[in-house]
Amino acid sequence: MNETNHSRVTEFVLLGLSRSQERQPFLFLIFSLLYLAILLGNFLIILTVTSDSRLHTPMYFLLANLSLIDICVASFATPKMIADFLVEHKTISFEACLAQIFFVHLFAGGEMVLLVSMVYDRYVAICKPLHYTTIMNWRVCITLVLIPWCVGFIHTTSQLAFTVNLPFCGPNQVDSFFCDLPLVTKLACTDTYVISLLIVADSGLLSLSSFLLLVVSYTVILITVRSHSSASTAKARSTLTAHITVVTLFFGPCIFIYVLFFGPCVLIYAWPFKSFASNKVLAVFYTVITPLLNPVIYTLRNQKMQEAMKKLRFQNVSSTQNF
Repeated sequence: MNETNHSRVTEFVLLGLSRSQERQPFLFLIFSLLYLAILLGNFLIILTVTSDSRLHTPMYFLLANLSLIDICVASFATPKMIADFLVEHKTISFEACLAQIFFVHLFAGGEMVLLVSMVYDRYVAICKPLHYTTIMNWRVCITLVLIPWCVGFIHTTSQLAFTVNLPFCGPNQVDSFFCDLPLVTKLACTDTYVISLLIVADSGLLSLSSFLLLVVSYTVILITVRSHSSASTAKARSTLTAHITVVTLFFGPCIFIYVLFFGPCVLIYAWPFKSFASNKVLAVFYTVITPLLNPVIYTLRNQKMQEAMKKLRFQNVSSTQNF
């Protein structure tokens, strides 16, 4: 009879984006359309790159892989969120919650490193143009794609190791539309202050190191571009503008959440990070908005992509008419 009075949590309750039942149908419609646009936009880039031989280059190969990761980032939680708009009691099993934690850090961590791979490709193309084809061979390209997945896997495994053995006995309400790691760990029936610091340090280290590499690389590239004539670098500037815009959109929320508040978290035991981690606007931004904007930015800023898409559309129309 000395067994603990606490029962192990087998599911979590997701509070979602809004508790207002009147807003649920409207949110269901909006996010359904956004998710559909994410899938169509990113799959269109992948299809365009794979179908047009002119785009079989390292830059577009990496761009197609970015679209693949964007689809993954948008899909680990968004379909569940959309389905939850139709039900009043939003629950997720303990195992599914851990799966969401695993995939969000796998895909987000992988995308950070993939953006570094993409800037390396632009660095070689602009700063070492005569050696580009030699340096950026297909073996290097495949390596630049595999490294992000490996780093993402190591990152998410280290993050999940902090959580999987924690005791959960209630409460079980997660104030978000998916299982965000800091929000889940604070529900554990034990002191998680040290674990929370390790979680933020881990994510902050990956975010900050990737961001600094990107800043240094883009600085070197921009200095190189500036030293050349404007006529020969107009195309490079256009490509760099798209890259820098995507990097800013992606790293803005990550730096805001994991880095800017990491210092105060170390010094203040009250752990202010908890209140910022539940900012649902930022969560929506990096799980829905960024994967939606990436294909728009790259297609609008890239003339080759636009021409390839027109060619693909023309081929589809012609084949339909012939049929």
